[in-house]
Amino acid sequence: MSSAGCVHLSSLKQEAHWKQSVRLIHQWFVCCGSLEARKRKARSCVCHLCGAHFNRLHSCLSCVFFGCFGRRHIHEHAKTKRHPLAIDLYHGTIYCFQCQDYVYDRDCELIAREEQRKAWRLQGAAGWYTNWEPTRRELELLRQNPKRRKIAPNSTIGLRGLVNLGNTCFMNCIVQALTHTPLLRDFFLSDRHRCAMESPDSCLVCEMSRLFQEFYSGFRSPHIPYRLLHLVWTHARHLAGYEQQDAHEFLIAGETRDDNGKKGTHPNHCNCIIDQIFTGGLQSDVTCQVCNGVSTTIDPFWDISLDLPGSSSSFWPLSPNSEGGGITNGEKHAPTGTVPLTSPTSLTDCLRRFTRPEHLGSSAKIKCSGCHSYQESTKQLTMKKLPIVACFHLKRFEHSAKLRRKITTYVSFPLDLDMTPFMASSKESRMNGQYQQGDSLNSENKYSLFAVVNHQGTLESGHYTSFIRQHKDQWFKCDDAIITHASVRDVLDSEGYILLCPLSCARFVFECRG
Repeated sequence: MSSAGCVHLSSLKQEAHWKQSVRLIHQWFVCCGSLEARKRKARSCVCHLCGAHFNRLHSCLSCVFFGCFGRRHIHEHAKTKRHPLAIDLYHGTIYCFQCQDYVYDRDCELIAREEQRKAWRLQGAAGWYTNWEPTRRELELLRQNPKRRKIAPNSTIGLRGLVNLGNTCFMNCIVQALTHTPLLRDFFLSDRHRCAMESPDSCLVCEMSRLFQEFYSGFRSPHIPYRLLHLVWTHARHLAGYEQQDAHEFLIAGETRDDNGKKGTHPNHCNCIIDQIFTGGLQSDVTCQVCNGVSTTIDPFWDISLDLPGSSSSFWPLSPNSEGGGITNGEKHAPTGTVPLTSPTSLTDCLRRFTRPEHLGSSAKIKCSGCHSYQESTKQLTMKKLPIVACFHLKRFEHSAKLRRKITTYVSFPLDLDMTPFMASSKESRMNGQYQQGDSLNSENKYSLFAVVNHQGTLESGHYTSFIRQHKDQWFKCDDAIITHASVRDVLDSEGYILLCPLSCARFVFECRG
């Protein structure tokens, strides 16, 4: 993005009503603080040429025209009408088609911020996460102290080992993954956590905030997380003691705490930073086999737990009712009804299994609201709303009355994962004959892998480690106090227990209380 603006934007600013045009677009189609504005955006924000709702819609700054950037319809309009400027309706940035670049203008930026603050107030937000900008006093201090510590592409700032305090590798591997979650890092390092507890020393999230300071302080000696361990024992008593624990249980215990370290009592309405990042919406459709009536419920989820081949569940092989083979996320899948022994199971296979229709059988009849009687039905799970950071949990530990064991089936997983085929909207498109696999090439539902938690050993005796991505293409293995460089092949060849992935193109704006 150009930082100095352009002559075409300067020319627009000579017009009498340019501010009103920019303000109205932000008010009604970018920020959308009121319910009326959001309804209007839902109705009106479509490309005037192809009718698409997505593909990076832009609004012309010279006339009333919406066009999609991805299919270059806004480009055609700009060329035909000689209207060189348009606003991105998702981010609110201004694009100049003459300069072929996004341009920055201070006056336009001030209007955008004013409208965003108004929208936040209308939505009842006490405070929102914004990028840090230095005050005048801080600018003066920066001028007085010109020396800077530059972050080189191969910088290891943020990498720090954790001392094992006695079978605490389950905690260390999750802490490494969380402290390298980009959004959590930005949140805590910008001092956004506001503790409302009477004693901050007993706040689990305050301790996480201190951990971020320790990790990014520049010290290289391993950190001793004794305070965190004590608070974990206090808040999650089922994890207390020096016995071996499950890293997934520790992660769930952390995800279901609010910003003050307390267990969330209203998970559907929680607005803490953890909930905003990790919570998605899971849609369950139960279809009557007689009248085809559908009952839909949507529930929050914090992770996606996936069954594996080799488990005692009846989920494998793929049922004949599931969809056929093909290529998804760059991986070739077997035809319907089989899981070939010659190729490894993939994460996409597990997701296809998770979202396939399941016949509930005669022993689980439901009362159909259409038939007014108990009928057999099918149930299908799909993603209604994706979390900003997805947590995929491969169910490697099997506990039952007759069996306790670890499932060691290798599951391949990609660096980039497109969740479009598993969305509720994709299911509806398929039913209407509109969905095509190629539609997801420019998808906003793509995730990029940044952390992998692994378990070595057996159910009775094992050890947790994690791989974390420090920069775009640099991976490191975290084995308690020891941090070593790892290759991408090391990561992809690992067994995989918990996979953490942020959305590749999410809009990172967080509402924070207090």
